[in-house]
Amino acid sequence: MKNPTIVQYFHWYYPGDGKLWPEVAERAPSLREMGINMVWLPPAYKGSAGGFSVGYDTYDLFDLGEFDQKGAVATKYGDKTQLLAAIEALHQQDIAVLMDVVMNHKMGADEKESMQVMRVNPENRNELDEAAFECEAWTRYTFPARQGKYSKFIWDFRCFSGIDHIENPEENGIFKIINDYSGEGWNDEVDEEKGNFDYLMGSNIDFRNQAVTEELKYWARWILNETHCDGFRLDAVKHIPAWFYRLWIDHVQEVAPKPLFIVAEYWSPEVDALQNYIEQVEGKTMLFDAPLQDNFHHASKQGRDYDLRQIFDGTLVEADPFHAVTLVANHDTQPLQALEAPVEAWFKPLAYALILLRENGVPSIFYPDLYGARYEDTGDDGNVWPVEIAPIKELPLLLQARQRYAHGIQTLFFDHSNCIAFSRSGTEEEPGCVVVLSNGDDGEKTLELGENYASKRWRDFLGHREDIVITDDRGSGVFTCNGGSVSVWVIEETL
Repeated sequence: MKNPTIVQYFHWYYPGDGKLWPEVAERAPSLREMGINMVWLPPAYKGSAGGFSVGYDTYDLFDLGEFDQKGAVATKYGDKTQLLAAIEALHQQDIAVLMDVVMNHKMGADEKESMQVMRVNPENRNELDEAAFECEAWTRYTFPARQGKYSKFIWDFRCFSGIDHIENPEENGIFKIINDYSGEGWNDEVDEEKGNFDYLMGSNIDFRNQAVTEELKYWARWILNETHCDGFRLDAVKHIPAWFYRLWIDHVQEVAPKPLFIVAEYWSPEVDALQNYIEQVEGKTMLFDAPLQDNFHHASKQGRDYDLRQIFDGTLVEADPFHAVTLVANHDTQPLQALEAPVEAWFKPLAYALILLRENGVPSIFYPDLYGARYEDTGDDGNVWPVEIAPIKELPLLLQARQRYAHGIQTLFFDHSNCIAFSRSGTEEEPGCVVVLSNGDDGEKTLELGENYASKRWRDFLGHREDIVITDDRGSGVFTCNGGSVSVWVIEETL
């Protein structure tokens, strides 16, 4: 795949009108034209909130909008027929499809069960009350509407290690379920935040139960066969034992008809934590570069006080570019969401230029940055806030530039705190470019590109600068950009 480029084709507040799958199908040709060659779809199966579920409250992995469960047949995004039509439309444009996999927890159980639990200190999950006690909890998943179609597996309390709500006595908190598989402890090979971050929410799946792991492997075979998808995005892996995903990824790669693209979400600003996870799973998955997104957030807030020479410090794409999926925003970092860390609008073109035109990492762009978004939600202060995310006018051009000009050897010119640049040399078949960006005043860089670029006329592909740069007989020229902006200089004859 030439210059792989992902679009996250949804956001948390996408309207719940069942229109996403038809929209994907309709826009497939324009996505291909833009230079998108991978589409990450939202969770396609039924959540506990039925037709209102964003998809991360997994109820039934085998219901892709086919059964009347949780108050609706279709999911928030459409029904199964529309989903399969959308995937087929993308495949007709040679666009790969990534399905979102949420296997950390289940929500919306069908029946209550009696069990023994222990209270857990939510700030240190390794601190459990010594005394276990009897209670009831919603942990039995029978999927009565599906009636065993595709899978007859029934989930009960032996499939889970923790719960956040009990009855008789009625209480909220974190409770460790006692059963033959989970014993008294949590899973290992998870993030160490809060002592042990195995538990996140809902009915926490216990991967020590072999029947559970075999069911999740079977589901992977089923979803590959049903959708013919080309890869997966794995949700919340910091809460799932790494040893499970080592086995699961091996299994899906073995049964898939072709190699799958797999990227996992391990959301931590610490690159050491990401590298440790990559080592634990033996490099079998890529990870989203959360530290880079955090750098973009802070750079956009600090303006000219941020040292652009440090923009890639402490990032995965710098430490391990072969396992990095770079991004500017996602559904968790968008305004009013749990990991809110938005990048200011003025800086987004700079950030996208840095992930789309450099040679390192696989970039992922976010739906609202391409198409815009409007929504409102309650903030931490209890007030309802309206949000409008305007589409980035430069983004379609930057996507085109990635396919047309992001080729060849990369050279960095990170020699000024407010103005940095990099060049791509191009190849014998495809041209390169020069990218200059500033978070302060108008910027300029005198760059010597070599005799191959002697006496060439250069124009700004983004149209921010109207002047023409003419390189001398050594291929040297003065390349500029506006203040707080980015310019992508390309040879005039390649336009």
